[in-house]
Amino acid sequence: MFLEKIKMTEELQEFIEANRDARELKRGVSVKMYLEGYKHREIKDILGVGSGYISKWTKIYVEQGLEGLLLGYKGKSGYLSEMQNQAINTWLQAKNYWNLVELQEYIEDEYNVVFESTQSYYVIFEKAGISWKKTQKHNPKADPTIVQKKRNEITEWLAKHRDEIIAEKLVIFFADECHLLWGELCGYVWGKKQERIEIPIVNEKERQTYYGAVNLYTQECVIQLASAGNSESTVAFLKYLQIQNQGKRIAIIWDGASYHRSQEVKDYLALTNRELDESDWKITCIRFAPNDPKQNPIEDIWLQAKRFIREFYHLCKSFATVKFFFEFFTHRQIFNFPKLFTYGFFSQII
Repeated sequence: MFLEKIKMTEELQEFIEANRDARELKRGVSVKMYLEGYKHREIKDILGVGSGYISKWTKIYVEQGLEGLLLGYKGKSGYLSEMQNQAINTWLQAKNYWNLVELQEYIEDEYNVVFESTQSYYVIFEKAGISWKKTQKHNPKADPTIVQKKRNEITEWLAKHRDEIIAEKLVIFFADECHLLWGELCGYVWGKKQERIEIPIVNEKERQTYYGAVNLYTQECVIQLASAGNSESTVAFLKYLQIQNQGKRIAIIWDGASYHRSQEVKDYLALTNRELDESDWKITCIRFAPNDPKQNPIEDIWLQAKRFIREFYHLCKSFATVKFFFEFFTHRQIFNFPKLFTYGFFSQII
């Protein structure tokens, strides 16, 4: 039974990562949390669902597998009467900001209707005078020639050490830091036209830094809380990775952040690798080309985690909940996406 639960949770994690609909995502998360030992009250507090919801979807999953968690088309726009449309409009007007998933769940729970296309929900928002607001993104410039050269160098270095990597004598980590800022995680909502959107955040500058690393071979991600991205936290994370991989050599592939290159970090590496030949170093650090975070596979994990949080934003009543979701999605989870194989295929996962 224990092995069966492990298999279920791994299957659910893949479902959560690949899923495109937040309602299916919510079902998968509630079941996964329950199978991992969370109490009903804990799941209720985090996801804002009732015990009936948890029991229902857990039972369906056990009996039907992942197929049971998928949405079933149960209606079309004509299934909502004029009175129901008016009631939905009233419900929307009573709120200050909106989330598409909230609207989908409300209509499904209240009227047992699931529209085949999201366009039907957009029409409802439009009629209520609500439009989509989103933040803008900025991508740093990079020199493609330098990026390609560095990619080739990393690929060649990894290929040279393939036997050690497969034997797990040398552990390769793609590492990076992720900074969660409360105010930045609410950039995608629906709001009334011509009106500023105000979201109840006690302290929008509340933030949390995480150090993270994804194992090239096992594809497992580990994270560690940090007060900030600095030399002290960087050394602490290197020590953490060593403790988790005792008796093994480690190679860290990361960007050229100043605190990755600081004197404190250099001193720690010198002490750790003291009197050892380079081929026997306990920790080897390799840098990506500058100004292009897309080189690092763990960036995709950060993006997936933040997308996951935004899907559940309407449930995040506190920053503690945001952190819970981030840690739940990333720590000790196995990831399997093409970017992990940018520098060659080494995975133990078939």
